[in-house]
Amino acid sequence: MRFGWLWVVFFLQGMTPGFWLPALTNILEAKGLSGWVSLVFTVPPLCALISPLVGGALADQRISANRLFVWTSLVSAVVLWLAFATLDAGWNPWWFIALLGAYSLFSGPSWGLLTTIALTHLTHGERQFPLVRLGATVGWMLAGVLTSYVLHADTSPVAGYASAGTRFLGGVLGFMLPNTPPLGLATSWHSRLGFDAFRLLKQRDHCVFFVVTALFSIPLTAFYMYAPELLRFLGDAHSTATMTIAQISEVVAMLLVGWVMMHVRVKVVLSWALGLSALRFLMSGYAGASGLIDWHIAGIALHGMCYTFYFITAQVFLDRRVEPGLKGQAQGLLSLVSSGLGPLVGALVCGWLRVHCVGADGRGWMLFWGILAGMIACCLVIFAFFYRGLGKRQPAVFTS
Repeated sequence: MRFGWLWVVFFLQGMTPGFWLPALTNILEAKGLSGWVSLVFTVPPLCALISPLVGGALADQRISANRLFVWTSLVSAVVLWLAFATLDAGWNPWWFIALLGAYSLFSGPSWGLLTTIALTHLTHGERQFPLVRLGATVGWMLAGVLTSYVLHADTSPVAGYASAGTRFLGGVLGFMLPNTPPLGLATSWHSRLGFDAFRLLKQRDHCVFFVVTALFSIPLTAFYMYAPELLRFLGDAHSTATMTIAQISEVVAMLLVGWVMMHVRVKVVLSWALGLSALRFLMSGYAGASGLIDWHIAGIALHGMCYTFYFITAQVFLDRRVEPGLKGQAQGLLSLVSSGLGPLVGALVCGWLRVHCVGADGRGWMLFWGILAGMIACCLVIFAFFYRGLGKRQPAVFTS
């Protein structure tokens, strides 16, 4: 029963960004706001620098994770609806940016909270969590298909309205999640703000992992910002639906990742994910240079496997390696670097590269994606040289 409710809530959680995030660049351009794309994509990660750690600390110390997830979901749903309503009405874009920022503040802790709830109550986390998390992947896929072929909202704020409604429903069904009370104790304002999570950086492997994740998330931002634009440039009129191909491969990866984590060292799994990520960006670059859309679609498909083997492995890795009273904050710190710090820098860097590498005639995509692939390759080198990892027979240890 717990597995079922967790799967459904993850499903709705995945649907929420699946409606609007892949379509956002094209929606803004349809509204004549192409010059605002980089700024808009900067706002959610900027807000994610604040709320995931605070949310994780609250779940660890003061409020049950399930209750916190419910109320933040309900509030964020209302704010998201208002954000797209202002865009639809043609208000000053700053209204949309401000409301999108407020949405990001409230929704920022949600993925970490759901992960904490799931890994707390699943009896076999390594095997079961990827299957529960698969619900979010299926939800994202369905949202993309609905956006393109049912709502016809690849360039319309209607995608945002659908997302807000799904978010609200997810919050309501969150009342059915198992109770997950706090296990930690706040001893100072430092603890209450979630800063205890930074103690993890004193341990070498954790420090390397979080630094590499932050650096990896910088070029990764381009996938969400400009992969749909490249599809449209190559002649795809249903880019939002095409982007769901990444989730199809993610489904396959979710079914495999549990077995892989039990048989292959974490360092090997994460290294392969980084290497394949660099390859898929080169595939997109070649598609832009040659005009062959199949290469870009293949790169999108590879994204799902790369994302799963890196970030799902990372979430389980953290749950195994930190003490119970710090698990929410550890997941919050992961959200901070992967959804906050990295994408914040990534929105600025990728936006700058887009302007300076790609011309109005569409030339320059190879240079754009090639530079980003080189950045990922640097992440792989750093991780391979500096991450040590536990030996195969060593037990997981708590970080003090």
